[in-house]
Amino acid sequence: MTSPPIISSKDQSAVADACKTFSVTISQFDDLLQRASAAKATAYCPYSQFRVGATILTNKGGYVDGANVENASYPVGTCAERVAFGKAITEGHRGFKALAVATDISPPASPCGMCRQFIREFCDLDTPIFMFDKDENFVVLRLEQLLPMSFGPDALPPPGTNPDSGYKA
Repeated sequence: MTSPPIISSKDQSAVADACKTFSVTISQFDDLLQRASAAKATAYCPYSQFRVGATILTNKGGYVDGANVENASYPVGTCAERVAFGKAITEGHRGFKALAVATDISPPASPCGMCRQFIREFCDLDTPIFMFDKDENFVVLRLEQLLPMSFGPDALPPPGTNPDSGYKA
């Protein structure tokens, strides 16, 4: 796969085109950019110093923010995307329209593999993921482009329907 184009958030025409393509309003785009960028300030990353902010746009027009939280035992840390989705789910949100991720590097960084799979649990494959860099330039891809041939909840049989599973409903 070739690298997707990096778009300047200051290019109003390009932003309008991206918004139209990915079915978000310019106001929602601006909110995603500002909120994900602001969420970076809440990151707890004393080891890597790599701040990440994430913002989810719900289908009902709400926003949920998250930031990465590191731990001295490195594998225990949690990425911003998983923090945001954990908050969203425990707050009762279901149905998500878009996700934004912001970092302090350039070019924009994409969600890690674990986060891509985590996002897949809760989002449709056509969900857009806006990835912003330190200069507010961005790349936007659909989840399916970031996680091709994905494994999701729809691949599993409903609980109690597989007699060989040992599970009793």
